[in-house]
Amino acid sequence: PDMNSRLRSAIQAARSANMPKDNIERAIKKGEGNDPDSNYEEVRYEGYGPGGIAIMVEALTDNRNRTASNIRSIFVKYGGNLGETGSVAFMFDRLGFIAYPRSSGTEEKMMELAIDCGAIDMESEDDAYLFYCESAELSSMAEQLEDQLGDSLTTKLIWKPQNSVDVNDEQIQTITKLMDALESDDDVQSTHSNSTFHD
Repeated sequence: PDMNSRLRSAIQAARSANMPKDNIERAIKKGEGNDPDSNYEEVRYEGYGPGGIAIMVEALTDNRNRTASNIRSIFVKYGGNLGETGSVAFMFDRLGFIAYPRSSGTEEKMMELAIDCGAIDMESEDDAYLFYCESAELSSMAEQLEDQLGDSLTTKLIWKPQNSVDVNDEQIQTITKLMDALESDDDVQSTHSNSTFHD
């Protein structure tokens, strides 16, 4: 973890999800590739959903053909289509993301911490403060915030859309089903889209 920022981020994400230490250590050993039965690789899929929304899917698979086939069929089933690598990635920024509960402090205090820690943005929601940073700075910022505020709600790398696409009520239902189906796939680790739902 000291030499690998992505591993460090993954460990922090696992800790913030209350994963037991033994499970984390076992997963690291498995990921080292010494187990012949666990030859996994990271794969990213990009495509379009209903209403022209862009979707990024990150997967971890031991069989690229199976995963690609499953992801493609989910896209098609819900009126979307899988694109080539790079077809939607340019619409997103790869950022570090950390969330803390509103009870962590005042908005003014959080803004000061964001500036001190080198965050590129901080958003305030009803139940959480959201910190964003360059992906390479995630581990460093997480440590600084942890020193001040304790454990975060979540710490991870995300694909943040540069612009959002408004969708109508009918599209919302289909998009929700599409995203749920993608997230239910065993190989899928995370999904990101640029859709915006309005009440």
